[in-house]
Amino acid sequence: MRRFLGTSLLAAVVVTLGFVGVVAATPQASASDRLDRVLNLPLVNRDASNGPGGVNPALPTDPTVLRSLLEEARSRSIAPSSYRALLFQYWLADTTKAAGIDLASWNPRAGVSANRQNLVRSYRFYENLQLSHRELQWAGMGGLVGADFGGGLLDFELATNIYDFARLQPIANAIVGQTNTTLGPVFVDKLPRGLRALARVGATISADDLRKIQGDILVMQKNIFSDLMPMHRAYVVGGLPALDEMHRAGLFDGEILRAWQQIASKQPDAIAAGNARLLRREQGEVIKAQWDATRAYKGDVGEAMTYASTVAGSPSVAGVVAPRSFRSIEIHGTAPNGRPATLTVPLPNWNWSVFPERWAYITDQLLPKYKLQVNNHWPELSATLRKPYDQQLESHRPMWNIAPMLQSALETTKVSYQ
Repeated sequence: MRRFLGTSLLAAVVVTLGFVGVVAATPQASASDRLDRVLNLPLVNRDASNGPGGVNPALPTDPTVLRSLLEEARSRSIAPSSYRALLFQYWLADTTKAAGIDLASWNPRAGVSANRQNLVRSYRFYENLQLSHRELQWAGMGGLVGADFGGGLLDFELATNIYDFARLQPIANAIVGQTNTTLGPVFVDKLPRGLRALARVGATISADDLRKIQGDILVMQKNIFSDLMPMHRAYVVGGLPALDEMHRAGLFDGEILRAWQQIASKQPDAIAAGNARLLRREQGEVIKAQWDATRAYKGDVGEAMTYASTVAGSPSVAGVVAPRSFRSIEIHGTAPNGRPATLTVPLPNWNWSVFPERWAYITDQLLPKYKLQVNNHWPELSATLRKPYDQQLESHRPMWNIAPMLQSALETTKVSYQ
């Protein structure tokens, strides 16, 4: 009997230990299964125009859950290229949480009012990075310029409700008409395409058109944040090793990694060069095609609206001239009377939505003058960056002034003869 009881007890212990072992193994197996389901996912929503949320709808948006999966991937020595989407999603979710933004519900197409706090929190986060890390100059520039951008968006939303965009058409038409009467069609053809488009279709631009452009620009804003802010967060939290993992995962190339190495170097010229490369990525890679598509929207409509935004833009970095004052219209030719003539109009002879023209403005104005502020006027710059962001946003509401700007341009347009 004792032997039977002993055998039974031993069997019970073995069975019990076996059961405990299975239970203990289950979470590990479950974690592995969960990880396997999120490996090698495509970045289907890296472009936010495809939908709200993160880079792939199959991924969670809780950074704690994502970190656990990421740690499992690292512990299994899985190649970073296989957990690329997971890694991207983790840093994006961690960044949005730190900024106070709900990644799962972030939907640019919901409109300006629905995204106002996302705008404010995004750019406040940018500026705080610059204040805490002197070398993160792209973030500081992005935060300041975001006020110009955000203020313009707020005005575009007002335009869909109470602002009569059509007021601009007769003024633009008068500039074109005056040019044609005085100097003929040869000079008219040399006027900016956007100004001529505004003269043709300004009166027909609708609230739906404005909403479409608003949505496009909000998508660009999220795309910039989603691409560059996770890099910044990784740099601040994990340093260059965290960025190297992102590089090995294929999230950016070696040139961008070298830019971050320059930023981390503490050498002023290298820091400026690294930040300039990030800015070129933002403008020339992340949103270039989207600006082109916005300008091409319904032919003259997109051309007119993007040109109007160039006229209305107001700089927030000290010493930077307004876009409308950079490369103003100056056209040389022969007048109908045979005399050489020059037409000058105090309006931009370029369009912000055209990358080479936008980049010329950025490299001539924004980059050198922001670098000057960081290196020589830090107390003044930091005071500007510390202003409440709602206040920064409200101080850049350009659309209220665009009609007077165009009227002033009409009144000061002049022709000089040799």
